[in-house]
Amino acid sequence: MKPPYDITPDILNLIASISEKLGEINASHLDRPSPKLRRENRIKTVQSSLAIEGNTLSLDHVTAIFDDKKVAGPKKDILEVKNAIELYGRIEEFDPFSSVSFLKAHSILMKDLIEDPGMYRSGPVGVVKGEEVMHIAPPGDRVYYLMNDLFKYLKSDRDAIILKSCVFHYETEFIHPFMDGNGRIGRFWQTVVMRSKYPVFEYLPIESIIKEKQQKYYDVLSACDREGKSTKFIEFMLRIIDSELDNILLNETKVLSCDERLSIAKKKFGAIEFSRKDYIRLFKNISTATASRDLKSGADSGLLLKKGQKNITVYVFGIESFRG
Repeated sequence: MKPPYDITPDILNLIASISEKLGEINASHLDRPSPKLRRENRIKTVQSSLAIEGNTLSLDHVTAIFDDKKVAGPKKDILEVKNAIELYGRIEEFDPFSSVSFLKAHSILMKDLIEDPGMYRSGPVGVVKGEEVMHIAPPGDRVYYLMNDLFKYLKSDRDAIILKSCVFHYETEFIHPFMDGNGRIGRFWQTVVMRSKYPVFEYLPIESIIKEKQQKYYDVLSACDREGKSTKFIEFMLRIIDSELDNILLNETKVLSCDERLSIAKKKFGAIEFSRKDYIRLFKNISTATASRDLKSGADSGLLLKKGQKNITVYVFGIESFRG
């Protein structure tokens, strides 16, 4: 059964805006930030996602653990950080459409923190804030079937992958498939789903924005529970994603070297012949002279094979360049 939600004008507009910005990011080759920024965003993501669940360690503490330095703090909080760092560091291993992969991710995230990491719960569970019960999850004997249906939806439904990632995030919080770690795994898996099509999401610290809007996050989850559909949560998450993509386009500039451009071109063209015009279309901000210098450098180094003369010259990456 498809999870219940409505496609509102806001959702359609946000999906269109996100798609447009992703196109701009890809065209500007901003989909993979600098190593320094990737590191900073990864640390921020881990700290924020854990802080939402009550972890007391600061950004400085998480940075120190990331650098294999000793820190003073509660053992549980330190272990949570170490597990999350390992999990996000292995993000490429996970198949977004596989429940087995999902369970493996939970086992890494909650290793030595609960009795049965990576196993769906069999008993009842609820969310309590103070003395108030905020959410009663479905019975334990329904969890396997609900999660199985959710993965079928994720794999087969024709809605945009960004939208489906929001639905999966909400439904994971609603089903609460584990005794603990549901919020963390729900946020992580949304990233896994989005990066499967758009690599930029691997390094986008969406969790830090959720942390800043933490009360709103919980309020929207509760509102969706009452309404019996995830529409408001989808809108909430899409606005966060749209805002973060704005930040990339406003604040990120990337000047590529000749070697970086040739590496990108190799991934784009593979073993297909291409012209200088094709190369310029790929890198819209470079001049004809720069393109010529790049291609000459590639040919001189043996990375590229050159065929033809003048206006009918084409290039192809050599077999040896793929072996290297």
